[in-house]
Amino acid sequence: MSNDVRPWAMDQKPLASSTLRHFHGILDAQRAEILAQQSHVASSLDEVRHARDGEQDDEHDPEGPTLTAEWSRLTGLQDDAVRQLQVLDKALSRIEDRSYGFCTHCGQPIGRERLEARPVAELCIDCARLAETRR
Repeated sequence: MSNDVRPWAMDQKPLASSTLRHFHGILDAQRAEILAQQSHVASSLDEVRHARDGEQDDEHDPEGPTLTAEWSRLTGLQDDAVRQLQVLDKALSRIEDRSYGFCTHCGQPIGRERLEARPVAELCIDCARLAETRR
């Protein structure tokens, strides 16, 4: 048996091309949305950076959060976006190699309902439940 055999290669067929295209479209749309949000956050970070470099009194603004707090919030959003993009890119890679829709742990198919609810799912529902109980 070669090293490049997918877990489903022995007894499972990959998802139909139309199904893969469907989920590729969903993942692409989610990726585009995150990139747009990331761009907005980057602009906001530039504004905060500019304000921090200026003469604004950060600690005495009764109207809103301090610049430091806003910086922290925005960098957290940027970090989240990077993580979400990594997860989306992994799912898109699985579509490209036709392993999408199969559990990365046990190799069994991931239910269509689960993929519709969570298109980036790597685990079937049973393996996901098992992983949750181990946390």
